[in-house]
Amino acid sequence: MHAIRHVLILGGTTEARRLAEALDGRVAARPQPDLRVTTSLAGRVAKPALPPGQVRIGGFGGAEGLARWLREHRVDALIDATHPFAGTISFHAAVAAAEAHVPLLALRRPGWVPGDGDSWHATGSLSEAAALLPSLGRRVFLTTGRMGLAAFADLDGLWFLVRSVDAPEAPYPAAMEVLLDRGPFTLDGEHELLRRHRIDVLVTKDSGGEATAPKLSAAREAGIPVVVVRRPPVPGGVPVAATPLGALAWLDALPRAVEADRGQDSG
Repeated sequence: MHAIRHVLILGGTTEARRLAEALDGRVAARPQPDLRVTTSLAGRVAKPALPPGQVRIGGFGGAEGLARWLREHRVDALIDATHPFAGTISFHAAVAAAEAHVPLLALRRPGWVPGDGDSWHATGSLSEAAALLPSLGRRVFLTTGRMGLAAFADLDGLWFLVRSVDAPEAPYPAAMEVLLDRGPFTLDGEHELLRRHRIDVLVTKDSGGEATAPKLSAAREAGIPVVVVRRPPVPGGVPVAATPLGALAWLDALPRAVEADRGQDSG
């Protein structure tokens, strides 16, 4: 029977790291390991938290380069566990997987859902969020990461508290304070941040997950509006798992699916 021998994880998220840890545990438990796990990181964070197993850092050179890597390294399964807003690599993964005939799964944590008392304003892009801000507040807590700050650079009269893992690069808003920090964050800590900086509007991407969700609860309790940038869709036809456990189940089912396909081809 066909066995999954090499799994490539497009990582950079907590879910990707947990999946790599689970697969590494399987490898360690086998007397003769026949499973290899490689996690690929984009290299945009200066000091990433490295998962177990093999790690490569840097791009592939587009969909064509990724397809070539899949073939050259005999990858049996590809799991796109990148950030929900890493749309380009997800598109490249879909194209490359189809070209190299490698099964592909998207591992995506569920998005956030507004609750009672939330004042959310959904937008389709950072530029739409920037256009909406002047009507909502003057002191902005911007938690969209260091990429894309150019969308807010021309907003004179607004002050920004920008939180990111690494320092942002220009262009960015003139009136800005940078807070270098990495989640998970606490509700008490987020409350204090809003109070100390007199924040009156929050901007975030719908990244989902629990690590950075406390800011949403803090904003709701403080009566602060939240501008939420909607995440891009997963490429059409790509199956989705919401948790690392779901990704493991998908991997476990792959050998059976391959055998079934072979049986149909031979019939």
